[in-house]
Amino acid sequence: MLDVLLTVVGSLALVVAALSRWVQRAPLSAPLLALVTGVVFGPEVLGVIDLPTVMEGHKELHEFSRLLLAVSVMAVALRYGFRDVRALTRPAAVLLIGAMAAMAVVTTAVSAATLGIGLGAAALLGAALCPTDPVLASSVVSGEPAERTVAARTRRLASLESGANDGLALPLVLVAIAIAGPPGGGEALLESLRQVLGAALLGVVAGWLGGRVLSGAERHRIMQSGPLLVYTLLLALLVLGVSGLLRVDGVLAVFVAGLAFNATSSWKERRDENRIDEAVNRFVVLPLFVVLGAMLPWRAWEELGWWRGALLVLGALVLRRLPVLLALKRPLSLTWRDALFLGWFGPIGVSALFYLTMEAHRLGVDPTVLAAGTLVVVASTVAHGVTTAPGLALYRRLGERSPGGGSTAD
Repeated sequence: MLDVLLTVVGSLALVVAALSRWVQRAPLSAPLLALVTGVVFGPEVLGVIDLPTVMEGHKELHEFSRLLLAVSVMAVALRYGFRDVRALTRPAAVLLIGAMAAMAVVTTAVSAATLGIGLGAAALLGAALCPTDPVLASSVVSGEPAERTVAARTRRLASLESGANDGLALPLVLVAIAIAGPPGGGEALLESLRQVLGAALLGVVAGWLGGRVLSGAERHRIMQSGPLLVYTLLLALLVLGVSGLLRVDGVLAVFVAGLAFNATSSWKERRDENRIDEAVNRFVVLPLFVVLGAMLPWRAWEELGWWRGALLVLGALVLRRLPVLLALKRPLSLTWRDALFLGWFGPIGVSALFYLTMEAHRLGVDPTVLAAGTLVVVASTVAHGVTTAPGLALYRRLGERSPGGGSTAD
């Protein structure tokens, strides 16, 4: 099965690479193409990739998404210069504290209203689906079309939010687990504090040491030159492994390590290498979405009820984020154009899979939660994949009509 999967993913990656400029301009995205490929080659259509559904294979999917998130948030942390990131501390704090909590509450309410489930199950869905996914969001904040169209501050803010809230969603998930399962509120609070603070400390130390070691090795010429991707990828895997041993928030630890590493190195000198990292990271996502497409729980979706599923998807995609960002337009110092852009392009993807499968692992599989969560992930992948190119074009037209036209320069 591994050879078949490698053949399918490798063929898809070569096609995406050969048609990369066309893919960026088409109403498609690489994750969406990978998802469709997984469905076509999966057991429901051709049967070439024979994998269990998410219900049975949630543990393996959790580890897969954990690795991909680590690679992705490291790329996000290195995407912009540290000074640019530091300048966005206040608006990022508003997004990571106020907006994320509001999105979790809204999604919890939507889940309870549309699915008719209890508070515990609804809270699990609300917490897992609230973070913005850095993998799916990369197509609207990086690459030539986005950099030429979207204002630099807006892209940086979206990147910073998507990188940080994947790890900072953990306290919300732990509270939801406490509501749905045996742990009490006090125990969930203590575990949240320990994991978040431990991740921040580990990330700062590891990132600072990693940057200093690299600078020293280059200064004394004891290290061969090569793409920064290799070094930062190894650093991300090291931090992820240590965080697992210490039982702290690994995704947050990797993101903080990336920021600390970025602060100790010269971003301008490594700008071209960072672009190589971004290009490579676009292909790392393909295997997970091919696997997800082959593992979709079609029977569980039928049992969920298609009309209930449709209402959940509509509510999650429209109500979860857009009204919150519009309400926070003034505190975030956003124009209407940027508030609408950030309000829509907050996709739900790998980070949601990570937390949904974590909840399933800790509490046992809840068919309703896992089925509903994966349905929203797939719907977000499709909706945001097909609207990226039109959304960028609309953003550009709105900028041309407004006074000054808006600047997108870095």
